[in-house]
Amino acid sequence: MLVEILKQNGVNAEGCLFDQHARTALAFVTLKSNGEREFMFYRNPSADMLLTEAELNLDLIRRARIFHYGSISLITEPCRSAHVAAMRAAKSAGILCSYDPNVRLPLWPSAQAARDGIMSIWKEADFIKVSDEEVAFLTQGDATDEKNVLSLWFEGLKLLIVTDGEKGCRYFTKDFKGSVPGYSVNTVDTTGAGDAFVGSLLVSVSKDDSIFYNEAKLREVLQFSNACGAICTTKKGAIPALPTTATALELISKGSN
Repeated sequence: MLVEILKQNGVNAEGCLFDQHARTALAFVTLKSNGEREFMFYRNPSADMLLTEAELNLDLIRRARIFHYGSISLITEPCRSAHVAAMRAAKSAGILCSYDPNVRLPLWPSAQAARDGIMSIWKEADFIKVSDEEVAFLTQGDATDEKNVLSLWFEGLKLLIVTDGEKGCRYFTKDFKGSVPGYSVNTVDTTGAGDAFVGSLLVSVSKDDSIFYNEAKLREVLQFSNACGAICTTKKGAIPALPTTATALELISKGSN
């Protein structure tokens, strides 16, 4: 069913695998009155945790423009080794590596295990997107303090983005830094907003990776990603709430906060 939903939404599903013995993980999302959410997970173990290095379609990975990953696949073996092998294959093929840690504490043995696991592959990425809450978690400091954000920077990183919810986002490169304001919308459900933001960013980077070095282009791309993230919060659910290019451009034309 889930693979069919991907196909219906125009996603190439040739990399999807099925496990005959394990079930697909379930995530229960509880909505608060302000549209923020809490997660509860059922995995015991789930199929994704059992992905092995031998099952990787390295040809598919090497054909990609960008290899995008999170940190949940780092929690248990054999999936952790598969993740690292896929990442190394992408890097050796010269493919851009994109990291969105997507901290989900209930899945890790402890908060410190989550910090250690997430940071264990930090310096492999070409660009990283973190939320303000994730900056606070990883640095154990104030996310609004630039010193804390910059403690996550490393030599060789092309772009670090911090999303600040409805306030928009901050960006840091080797040569420039700044912020792009967000959009004021009627928030119903924030599920998928970060994915809408990063998904639209990945589309932009795959079309033109000169945005890492051109601040005017980067700001335009981030304005578009902010609009995509905002629109995604105006409906319930993740996939049904994803915006089209047209709806994002319409919001941009109305202006930011």
